[in-house]
Amino acid sequence: MRVFIIVMALGLTGMVAQGQVTKPKTPVKTNAATKTINANGYTVNAVITPYKNCWMYLGTYYGKNKILVDSAWFNNNSEATFKGDKKLSGGIYFFVTPAHTLLFEILMDEQQHFNVKADSAHLETLTISGSAENELFAAYTRFLSNTAPKLNAAQQKLRAAKTAADSSVVLEEQKKLNKELNDYRQNIIDTHPESMVANFFEAVKTPELKIWPKKADGTADSVAAWRFMKEHFWDKVNFYDNNLVHTPFFDPKLDDYYKYYVSAEPDSIIAEVNYMLLSSRSGKDVHHYLLGKFTDKYINPEVMGQDKVFVFLFENYFSKGDTLWLNAKQRKYIFDRAYSLMANQINLPAPQLDLTDTAGKTVSLYKVKAPFTFVVFWDPTCGHCKIEVPKLDSIYEAKWKEQGVAIFSVNTNEATFEDWKAFIKENHLNGWYHCWQTKEGREEDDKAGRPNYRQLYDIFQTPTMYLLDADKRIIAKKLSIEQYDALIDAKLKSTTKESSTQ
Repeated sequence: MRVFIIVMALGLTGMVAQGQVTKPKTPVKTNAATKTINANGYTVNAVITPYKNCWMYLGTYYGKNKILVDSAWFNNNSEATFKGDKKLSGGIYFFVTPAHTLLFEILMDEQQHFNVKADSAHLETLTISGSAENELFAAYTRFLSNTAPKLNAAQQKLRAAKTAADSSVVLEEQKKLNKELNDYRQNIIDTHPESMVANFFEAVKTPELKIWPKKADGTADSVAAWRFMKEHFWDKVNFYDNNLVHTPFFDPKLDDYYKYYVSAEPDSIIAEVNYMLLSSRSGKDVHHYLLGKFTDKYINPEVMGQDKVFVFLFENYFSKGDTLWLNAKQRKYIFDRAYSLMANQINLPAPQLDLTDTAGKTVSLYKVKAPFTFVVFWDPTCGHCKIEVPKLDSIYEAKWKEQGVAIFSVNTNEATFEDWKAFIKENHLNGWYHCWQTKEGREEDDKAGRPNYRQLYDIFQTPTMYLLDADKRIIAKKLSIEQYDALIDAKLKSTTKESSTQ
């Protein structure tokens, strides 16, 4: 169960180095009771004991990350004021001690002038005045400071339980505590439905399947249950709510949704991300956050073929002007990666390659006739290539040659002609199509403004490998040699099975 109050260590050194915390050179003595109020900014007067004559920090969440937004000097009376001329983004914020420990959380809504009083050893006494949202949230914090330790203790008991009877007793205790917590949250939702606290409680919910659906034969219907969870996963969540970005639960909820309820097929992912991005249009912060998150996830995906999602994002968002929030380096990287991926998507025809072999003759990819063509881009001076290329030849000689697989090998280092020929000879790379692009050929492409093979095949590291079918459509890319071998076997078995049934 995720709760709002989480005590943890923060890596403040990196945050300071990135300019996220600015410390005045000389401590400024403050009196929390005498601060002037700037209606357009924020003023948080804090009294937090026992902290005296030390720096403390105010931070917030940004997805998985925690960032610091301000620092203040706590005087000899444990008083300090965090203030700024511009309002802070809405969401959940937290105080951080000099020892880099998160103390407790507060909210930032439209009303950003309030007072906080707390004893770090007794958070059940936390009080906040001047902010209705924070008064509501402080009450929840006090409730949670009593409930959370009981839940943690119950969890430890469950781990230590040695008999089913012991476990049953602890599970009942957990059930009771969870009900108290959920009832408290639901009461806030019912009595303060328009509050930020209620919105957050709604957003953190997971669908509750009260009656398990059954099939016509009376057995449990797991598909219907999964469909129910997917359909109700985002109930009461507004994707245009910028406050969600500054919470600890929104990003994990997104991850759970795409892990458990969205197919790994690129088209299924595209439908989901596009819905979320269109729904978030009116919330600039959350829209940019979602677009950034999906870009990071699919620009170099873990699952082959999911870079199609990134290409979709580029064509439908970035290339249409949704780039003002990016810096020049980010924008260049995104555009370069998009142009490198567009031509080599799964199931698309592979880009033509007309290169030169070791004898100076032209070798054309599309003139290679084979049920499968394996294209490998490599550098004879690359340490990893020196391991993988001989391994590739071993599997070619052992299986692939007999299976009709052709290997189209491209040397990516135009300065290694003699090394390249020597490597081919020493490792007996016979039966392959060996070629490269000469310096003159590269210069001709550059002069004509043509994309070269490095861009067309997304060559940013070596070796880079592709598997093509008989029509030179891309079947797979950037897998291990063992994965390619398994895929070829599966394709051949499927073809044999189809032939036998006709």
